[in-house]
This record gives sequence, C-alpha cells and structure tokens, in this order.
Amino acid sequence: MKKNLFLLLTFTFCSQLIFSQKESTQLIIKKEEKPITINKNIYGHFAEHLGRCIYGGFFVGDTSKIPNTAGVRNDIIAALKELKIPNLRWPGGCFADTYHWKDGIGPKESRPTIVNQWWGGTTEDNSFGTHDFLNLCEVLGAEPYLAGNIGSGTVQELADWVQYVNFAGKSPMSDLRKKNGRNEPWKVKFWGVGNEAWGCGGNMTAEYYAGEYRKYATFMSDWENTGGLTRIASGSNGADYNWTEVLMKNIPTNMLGGLGVHHYAVINWNKKGDAVDYTENQYFETMKSALKMEELVTKHAAIMDKYDPAKKVTMAVDEWGGWYEVEKGTNPGFLYQQNTMRDAMIAGTTLNTFNNHADRVRMANLAQCVNVLQAVILTDKAKMILTPTYHVMKMYRVHQDAELLPVSFTSPMYTFEGKSLPAISASASKDKSGLVHISLVNVDSKKENTITIDLNELGLKNVTATILTSKKLQDYNSFEKPNAIEPKEFKGFTNVKGKLELTIPAFSVVVLEGK
Repeated sequence: MKKNLFLLLTFTFCSQLIFSQKESTQLIIKKEEKPITINKNIYGHFAEHLGRCIYGGFFVGDTSKIPNTAGVRNDIIAALKELKIPNLRWPGGCFADTYHWKDGIGPKESRPTIVNQWWGGTTEDNSFGTHDFLNLCEVLGAEPYLAGNIGSGTVQELADWVQYVNFAGKSPMSDLRKKNGRNEPWKVKFWGVGNEAWGCGGNMTAEYYAGEYRKYATFMSDWENTGGLTRIASGSNGADYNWTEVLMKNIPTNMLGGLGVHHYAVINWNKKGDAVDYTENQYFETMKSALKMEELVTKHAAIMDKYDPAKKVTMAVDEWGGWYEVEKGTNPGFLYQQNTMRDAMIAGTTLNTFNNHADRVRMANLAQCVNVLQAVILTDKAKMILTPTYHVMKMYRVHQDAELLPVSFTSPMYTFEGKSLPAISASASKDKSGLVHISLVNVDSKKENTITIDLNELGLKNVTATILTSKKLQDYNSFEKPNAIEPKEFKGFTNVKGKLELTIPAFSVVVLEGK
C-alpha cells in the first residue's frame, strides 16, 4: 500500500512538473558595433483627398462649431501630436496625379472646382489647399511630404510648386506666395515624383517612368540638388521586383532620394471581406498577406543594394495597411472601414518589420490617417474615436530615432486548418536616455505564447510593460464605446535574476520598457 501511494505521489508530482513547464521562445537581443538608427519617419501617415479624410475629417472649416484651428479639428491635432507624427503625405494617392496645386491657393471663394474621378465622383472645391496643409504640418511639428502630379501635370507646374513653397528670394512664385499671405517659405524636403505610375498615375512601364522621373527631378532642383530635396520615385506594386530593378538601374542614385513600395494586407481584391464580421480563415489570410511585408522589404532591398551598396537611397513604404470592404451603407468610393484587433496585429507586425530593416527602410506612411482604410482616427460629426491601430502607433512611438537592437529567435507557429504562420513578431531599440524598448506581437488567434529574455546581456534590472488586447479579435472602438480597447499595464511576466519570462496572450501587442 505504501509503495503504491509513493508511486502515485511521484507520478502526480512529475505530471504537474511536466505540465507546468511551458514551451518557451528564447528571444536574443544584441548590440550592434555600428548602431543603426530607426528613422522616426517610418512612423509617418497619409492624408489623401479621399472620402472623409480631409473634408469631414481633418477639415471642418473655420466657421464650424467643432473647435478648430484654421478649419482643422483641434481634437485631431492633439491626437496626432500624441503620436509624435513625424511626417504627413498629401494630397494622394491616386488623387495626386489629377491635382493641380494652383487651384488650391488664393481666396477660397475664387478657387475652381474639379471632380474627384478616383474617389466617388464627388466635387472637390479646393478649399483645403497648399497653405492649409503646410500650416497644419507646422502645427503638428511634422515634415510635409508632397506628392507631385506627373500623370496629368507638367514639369513646369511641379517646378513652380517647389519654388512657391521653398524659395526665399524674389521670384514670380515666391511673390505669389507672399501675395497669398505667407512671407517665409515652408522649406518642404520630401517630394513624391508622381504616385503609382504603374497604375492610376499613368499606366506607365517602368522604363517609361524612369525617363519621366529623370526629367521631372531635373527641373525640381539644380545639378547638385542644393535645395536639399528628397525626391522619391513612385515605387513598385507589391512584389513587382522588375520595377525596382529598372528604376535603380536607369536613375542615377544622386538623383534619387527614395524609392517607394506599396503593399496592402488584402485577402482578395475582388472579395476583400468585412472589416468586423470576419472568420478565423479570413483573419489568417489577412495576416498571411500582412506578414509578406518581410519578404517584400528583404527582396526589394537586395535589388537596391546591387546599385546602391552604400544604402543612400531610402526605401519608402509610403502606402501600407489593411484593406477590406467599406462599412455597410457608406459610399464605396470613400473607403471607410472599422478598425479591430486584426488591424492592431497588422500594425504591430509591420512596424516591427520596418524597425528591423531600418538600414534601408527610412520612411513609411500608414494608409490612411482619418476615416479611410486603416485609419488611426474615426469621426462622426463632432465625435472622434481612436482606433486600436492608433494605440499601437502610440505604444511604438518609443522606437522613433532610437538605436536598433537586433533580435533573433525561432517563432512558434500559428496553425489553422493545416496552414501555419509565425506567431511572434518582435523588434527592440535603445533610446538616447538609455531606455530599452522591446515590442512583441502574438498573432495567434487562440494560443498564448511564452517568451524568455536574458536581461543581463542588456544590463537591465527594472522592467515595466504595456499591453493592447481584447476579448475577441473582432472587437473595436465604437462611438458608443470609444475606450473599449486601449493600452493597459501588463504584469504577465516574471523577472528572476535577470531572466525575464513573459506570457503574451493571443492576439496581443506588448511593449516592454527596461532600464
């Protein structure tokens, strides 16, 4: 009897020991001998004349009862300042190559109207123009990123715009700027030379666009680019590596400040699925598309390295995010969609990818800022809400201009119906005050994952953490419940003698801070 009892107790103890031991992923964080800075412009945003992004979003007019500064909502300004928004791209998108900037200056009542043929066929009255946008960027403390019209515009038109906003001396364009109420130039650094030239920007071949780029770029500045412009070429559509090859081969690197890449997390362009009422299969397929960003960035960077081994040319992923069907009952041309924990997963994993490729990716723009696609802000008349994506961007702002700390690990897998994806995404950095930040994402829809980190290697003793998660993947912030999803303190970790063990719940984003 005693022997049987001893065997039973031994079996029970061993079983408990086995089942209490969680399978753990070891995350190794290193210090680089030659540190790479995570450029703050990776955390840029995008505001196109599309749906309710500008009108009814940013811009309500200076006679609105909604508190505003020169017609721009004060609550949006405050929210974007909280994000430390580094740059803002405008006026498109597809709209850029139909936009004629002179239509948007001078007395508002005298400005001509056009039809926004790309987005809903609405009438664009040009009440929000160059001065409005550039003054907004000054208020935000953000660098403006102007997308020039080469699809339906002219070389002279773009050259005049550069002179209008940047030239301090006397010239026809600077005189016109002063006449319109602005004496000092804005000194805009970032310029897109067209947008999606392979599609809505003109249906050009890569070879033809390379020639157009060279022509336009020549007249935007002088031989030595003494104006200091960063001229950014219209880049590839996702995995079109030939586009990148042709442009890098045919455009001298001294004329090329940046090369764009566009990629959206889409299930099927003909059947994108609902933004909220999605299945686990649709979630899995969306994340599969989102995680492809790692492959795209790696392969485009390899091509750029062939022609630019010094990595002088920036890879600008100036459109990225999730794209679904519009909300029921809304204009299909306005691209208004809700924002759930799925979007938080897209944001967290994508930003980790950009951080880890900071040697080449030095600019990116989430599409879009307000009321369009994967927006950080949604409005309904006077109401405003912050989306899960907003909160991820805010949690990750600690990486801006910090030193990249390379991470290595073998991710556990998120498996669904025989298909698998890496469950864990991570990046790390050290800021100028010496604080270390580690951002972690678990995309698994059901399973928590355990991660261990040796803090002794980094000399860290004290760690705190913040988490963004919810009860359901499909949860979102509504105008009735605007704070349903927001960051909270996270205590799901132990730190024993410098060995940190963290259990990250399913579909969660966690940011650790150590010192």
